[in-house]
Amino acid sequence: MLVDGCVTVRPGRPADVTVLRMILAEEPVACWWGEPASADEVTADLLGDSGTVLLVIEVAGQVAGGVQYAEENDPQYRHASIDIYLSGRFQGRGVGTTAVGLVARFLCERRRHHRLTIDPAAANTRAVRCYEKVGFRPVGVMRRYERGPDGLFRNGLLMDLLREELIAESGGMSPPA
Repeated sequence: MLVDGCVTVRPGRPADVTVLRMILAEEPVACWWGEPASADEVTADLLGDSGTVLLVIEVAGQVAGGVQYAEENDPQYRHASIDIYLSGRFQGRGVGTTAVGLVARFLCERRRHHRLTIDPAAANTRAVRCYEKVGFRPVGVMRRYERGPDGLFRNGLLMDLLREELIAESGGMSPPA
């Protein structure tokens, strides 16, 4: 469990599946994520059976969304990637920035990654600002990267963060031993 103030990032439980699917169906989430994943897909993510690890974001004990990460463990390319979605009720309140920061520190300190990536839709300016607050930097636009819920391809923005940049952003977080 990762905690910063009233924001907690914790392993998911089967009881979270219904709430997470409802959040994925909300317009402010679905416009970027598309149709909600099936209950089986969300359960597989919660259990880590899909190649990603889905964690639950809580604010003052209420499920606010999900944050997931995937790891590339080939020593030549080792890094981790992060994705996040938040209920519209919790957007614009710093919850996403806190949750992404918690997971980024976890991935750098405990999982020993030197580099993290995140790839929001280029037009998702709210998400881009959130990730920049954590320390992610744009490194390139991936043209026609993903198909949106409207069926049209849209650009993605590849952003990355190096461990030492996270240390500088977090005011001297110590690197993993």
